[in-house]
Amino acid sequence: MLDRLPFLIGLRYVRAKRRNHFISFISLTSMLGLMLGVAVLILVLSVMNGFDHELRTRILGMVPHTRIEAQGGMTDWKALAERLEKRDHVIGAAPFVQQQGMFSSNGRTQGAMVNGIKPSYESKVSIIDEHMTQGSLDDLAPGEWNVVLGDLLARNLGVGVGDRVTLLVPEASITPGGVFPRFKRFTVSGIFKVGADLDARLAYANIHDMQTLGRMGDTVGGLRLELDDLFKAGAVTNEIVNDLGSGYRGVDWTYTHGNLFQAIQMEKRMIGLLLMVIVAVAAFNIVSTLVMVVTDKHADIAILRTIGAKPGTIMRIFMVQGMAIGIIGIVVGVALGIVLALSVSDLIAWFEALTGIQFLDPNVYFISYLPSQLRLSDVGIIAGSAFVLTFLSTLYPAWRAARIQPAEVLRYE
Repeated sequence: MLDRLPFLIGLRYVRAKRRNHFISFISLTSMLGLMLGVAVLILVLSVMNGFDHELRTRILGMVPHTRIEAQGGMTDWKALAERLEKRDHVIGAAPFVQQQGMFSSNGRTQGAMVNGIKPSYESKVSIIDEHMTQGSLDDLAPGEWNVVLGDLLARNLGVGVGDRVTLLVPEASITPGGVFPRFKRFTVSGIFKVGADLDARLAYANIHDMQTLGRMGDTVGGLRLELDDLFKAGAVTNEIVNDLGSGYRGVDWTYTHGNLFQAIQMEKRMIGLLLMVIVAVAAFNIVSTLVMVVTDKHADIAILRTIGAKPGTIMRIFMVQGMAIGIIGIVVGVALGIVLALSVSDLIAWFEALTGIQFLDPNVYFISYLPSQLRLSDVGIIAGSAFVLTFLSTLYPAWRAARIQPAEVLRYE
């Protein structure tokens, strides 16, 4: 019976109506604060996970996971591509010719990176087919001098499908009339839109046309590889380069876009830490609640001690009470956070339709909706951390209650 005593009395103190309404108010505030803190932390981390996922699938769906290049270019690239596709973690390979240049049209100019590609191979290493808003990659036929532009690039140039643009490349052509920059007229055959700055600085043309423009013959710049796990890009790239020997080099996505994803991860950790402070404040409000309860229950504690309750039993009573308040707040907060994380995209869309206010302008941000991706690991870490903070907040008030001497209390009763 004595083993059950702390639980029976502690839970009864949670349910009991107190004469001091201020204690009840502080107890309710602690529970609500813990609930809201846990729910908001789950929601915010889920939204950041959603942005991280969108960036990872969109940007790294367009940017090669790794590039294998050779000094002087590659000629027998087909055999090498077949060989690399048989390696572990490599799921696709495609040739490319890359050329920086300046597009000009209607008196406007815009710098861009032009990728010369083979349309039949591109789906192995890129998601551009899924984001074509006008036209198709199949229109990039050799000798047609067609080009596919990013949405922002096309808007900055004021062109659409069927319009003509001039590509100026930073290479000189020596003619009897002097030295002139090399340029070529292209026809816009398609427009893609994936978001971020890629739409403003990326264009695609047929690899044969870019070879002709660059006077490369049958040589390609290298191979772009798609991996089954982008976080193994560094190790896979090093293995491939070591196997191929000298004359080859590899560049993986961490060199070109690694800083972006490191920044996202750092922001997630910092925001998570700051929001955890809210949970900690709510958890340690339980300290003030229990201290006031202990002061209010001096007589009860003294009576329990006189009938044989040990200091450890008294301590466990108030630990049970504090943990009950915390667990209720954590459980309700986790449930609320999960519901909000799973429905926040629909809720924001409904609010935008109701008020006409758009939170994420697609002209500024790379997506027009609020993404959310709930991860059970985040929920577990948040709930576990809140539980530990709640447990720690009960120790001091429970220790004070265990030190109460019954003789001193009952002397004045």
